[in-house]
Amino acid sequence: MRYDIAIIGTGPAGLEAAITAKVRNKTVALYGNRLLSNKMQVVDHPILNYLGLPSITGKQMAEAFTRQLAELGVEITEQKVTSVYAMGDYYGLQLGNGEMAEATTVILASGVVAGKPYPGEERFLGRGVSYCATCDAPLYKGKTVAVIGGSSEEEAEADFLGEVCAKVYYLPLYKDEPSFTHENIEIVKEKPLEILGKMKANALKTDQREINVDCVFILRAAVFPGQLVPGLASQGNAVQVDLMMKTNLPGLFAAGDITGQPYQYIKAAGQGNVAALSAVSYIDALKRANA
Repeated sequence: MRYDIAIIGTGPAGLEAAITAKVRNKTVALYGNRLLSNKMQVVDHPILNYLGLPSITGKQMAEAFTRQLAELGVEITEQKVTSVYAMGDYYGLQLGNGEMAEATTVILASGVVAGKPYPGEERFLGRGVSYCATCDAPLYKGKTVAVIGGSSEEEAEADFLGEVCAKVYYLPLYKDEPSFTHENIEIVKEKPLEILGKMKANALKTDQREINVDCVFILRAAVFPGQLVPGLASQGNAVQVDLMMKTNLPGLFAAGDITGQPYQYIKAAGQGNVAALSAVSYIDALKRANA
């Protein structure tokens, strides 16, 4: 099935985009977390400047958003989108389970990605650097790999690599103690600094040593915009958009924190609305052109 609009992210921008698209009678694929944005879940203090929802906490706001999604029949697909490819008149979305989804338009609303890519990450992407263990594990059967895990949610992918690879070095970027079922997964409490190689990546440099590997899997909650969508114009960690939330790629839009400051719920929701309306207009224009 090819959706009209695929939306990546379940913060205020992505949710508003999904709601607007649904009201406009478009088919929607919404990718994210059923608990919605973690940013909302950790806000226990009242939010004072969101119109119509005065003095409620982030958690209460998330509950209100969830009820509205249910009323409109908008479902959330809990699959990470690791890559988005322009395929001419539609986009292909590589999912974390190895499957591909298709959509005429895409709205990026996955939030801001903290930090910056590791030295060597962009250079060796697809040549010894991967963002999806489930997708690329078969390429490294019987080999040695490193996994940089951004959160405990990434441990399942690392465990899967333990089934396929001869050796897995796991570098957690969080405080909780990782847990795995395979003895060939070694937990390395060192700071990753750089990905090394010549024609392809062959080592991960940490603050203590160099680890020889055949691939470095970088598992973050969200992928940097430039790595997520080849050819996407960005400045730093922010996607460049115009006032209609259009990016430099036809049929691709962005909204919310991913477009830069200010990082405000109300701003994100407004941009999500605009992005969805722009996507609807784009789809309608395509239909008229092909009629």
